[in-house]
Amino acid sequence: MSDSTPRITDEAIEKLRARIGIPEPHPAPPHYLRPGEDAFRHVAEAYGDDNPLYCDPDYAAGTRWKSAIAPPLLVGGDTLIGEDEVPEIPEEQKALMRGDPLRGVHAFYSGSFHEWWAPLLPGKRLKRRNALVGVGDKKSEFAGRAVHEWTAQVFGEENGPALAGQYRLMIRTERKEARGRSKKEVPTPEPYTQEQIEEIDELYRNETVRGADPRHFEDVEEGDVVGPIVKGPLTVTDMICWHVGVGMGLYGVKALRLGFENRQRIPRFYHPDELGIPDVMQRCHWDPAYARKAGNPTTYDYGRMREAWLMHLCTNWMGDDAWLWKLDVEFRRFNYVGDTHWMRGRVVRKYLAEGDRPAVDLEIGGENQRGEVTCPGHATILLPSREHGGVRLPDPPGGATTCTAALDALVDRFAAMER
Repeated sequence: MSDSTPRITDEAIEKLRARIGIPEPHPAPPHYLRPGEDAFRHVAEAYGDDNPLYCDPDYAAGTRWKSAIAPPLLVGGDTLIGEDEVPEIPEEQKALMRGDPLRGVHAFYSGSFHEWWAPLLPGKRLKRRNALVGVGDKKSEFAGRAVHEWTAQVFGEENGPALAGQYRLMIRTERKEARGRSKKEVPTPEPYTQEQIEEIDELYRNETVRGADPRHFEDVEEGDVVGPIVKGPLTVTDMICWHVGVGMGLYGVKALRLGFENRQRIPRFYHPDELGIPDVMQRCHWDPAYARKAGNPTTYDYGRMREAWLMHLCTNWMGDDAWLWKLDVEFRRFNYVGDTHWMRGRVVRKYLAEGDRPAVDLEIGGENQRGEVTCPGHATILLPSREHGGVRLPDPPGGATTCTAALDALVDRFAAMER
């Protein structure tokens, strides 16, 4: 009997590389077409944040922004906002862009780099633009052969400014190979003592938001500690709350008849459960049996959750008058159900950025109860200054004023980094 398991092949990789730089529609529609104050609150609460700048319109009206603004996660989630600026593939490119050459090969969200250039205010109609920017053929200790698939997205107001851009890294692995290699280094969940739960609860109780008290550039020094904030112990309930705010993500997962229609669209994403009922491989995040099918020992989070937790760390620290400009993160280990993370940072550089904008660079990351740093990253924050005045928002790359120009700039920048 032939092996029908989806495989990574040289042909599939070459097909992907031929698509680099070509704008294409996103595979899933945006979760929020006209995100407003309720959407801002739902997204923030999905990762455990009740910052009034995002969640309390009356409070936010008294800030420099004069309105609630979207939390950073909303302006950069891959399926959260933005109608496609490229609604369909041109006829001459349809054959090249048809289907996923690696369909059925599992995808792990493994890293990202974000930039934010302007705030999202309530009720705006938004556009997005997407393109593949890099394809790497790699070896993986976890799953043998792996493909590093980099995409770029930009988001902006319809007929308005570009708001944000990002690079996203998906690592594609063969499930069969991953299952064979996932038996090593399996963490053994250990029950928490009441004392440990109380220690975590105390950190939650003492979490603070800088808010209306400006953190001036002059008051920050290199070496200053940021955080910690705690996240966990991770539960399946936490992931349900995550989905309530951010939707079901890239694969367009829906319920009942709409779920049936999605199964017709991407049948290889559906696998029968123990009752013979086809269900999404996304179930690996809440069902240990499906996690094992995906090559993991047990259920685990979405990388974007820890990405959001690092954003939360930064925005709690910086205050309403500051601006989170850049944030990057890589996901080096999984975050399993039952794990707790302490998100921490440190100021490593204080300087005047382009245009004499007062800025600080942070080293940030999340460490679990086993002492493993699972998600190291960096952030750049613009701060108000007594000498230089209030924060001036950063310029998009190349001075881009449209999504088209911003995406072109990100594609060119990635190509330059690869050389």
